[in-house]
Order: sequence, then structure tokens, then C-alpha cells
Amino acid sequence: MLGTSSEDGWALRREAERVVNEVAQELRTLDEGTFWFSALSPAGRRAVLQEVAGYAMQAHITAADGREGVSRSGVKPTANPAVMMCMDPPRYGFAALPADEHVKAFRVLVSVFSVADTRRRQTYCKGTCGHSWHHLSPR
Repeated sequence: MLGTSSEDGWALRREAERVVNEVAQELRTLDEGTFWFSALSPAGRRAVLQEVAGYAMQAHITAADGREGVSRSGVKPTANPAVMMCMDPPRYGFAALPADEHVKAFRVLVSVFSVADTRRRQTYCKGTCGHSWHHLSPR
């Protein structure tokens, strides 16, 4: 997957899970998350995009989540990742985008995930949630 050991891939997935959920819970800014993402190798960025796309699917994003997330992302609504996310249903092939689109894709994915996950934390999971990633402590 990453061209490294499976242990390294596991560590990257866990780190991505933490960073993305910290952004979603406003424990880290989107710019801080983007800085972290930008420092990854190209293979690492592709792996993280696949991982975050999975989080977005699991959060059951809606078209409204997509539009709101794109507006929060700082990415032009006409950029490929923004268009892909606002399609009905959304398209998730972000890791296959050219490398120069990866930062935009990360910003869009994390922003849309943040909107959808916040909605789910406030409704579906409110008061009864056992998801460890919904109970992060400040860094």
C-alpha cells in the first residue's frame, strides 16, 4: 500500500484517524491538518486520502454536508475535489487525482467529514456514543 512495511501503514492510518478527528472536533485547525498532510510522501498522501474518503462514507455525508464542507475548505467550488464531493452521489476517487490536487482533496474531504461527523455526534451519538474517536482530549 505505501511501499513500506504494513506496520508503517498501520501507524499512518492511526495518525490520520487522530488528525482528521481532531480537525473535526476543532482540536486542530484545518490548516494544521493540511500542514501535517503536506509533509507526507506522495504514497502516504494517497493512502490518507483513501482513508479519509472511507471516514466520509461512514459518516453518511449528504449533499448539504458536501456543499457546506466545500465552502469551509477554502477550495474553489469548481476545483475537481469540490465538484466530486458535491455530486449526487459523491465520487470518492480522490487518491487517483493528480498529485497537485491532493492538498485540495484533503481539505475538501476533511471539511465535509467534519460537517457530517459533527451532525452525527450531535444527533445519532449524543449522550450514548461509545466511539473512542468521538471523545478525544485536547492535545
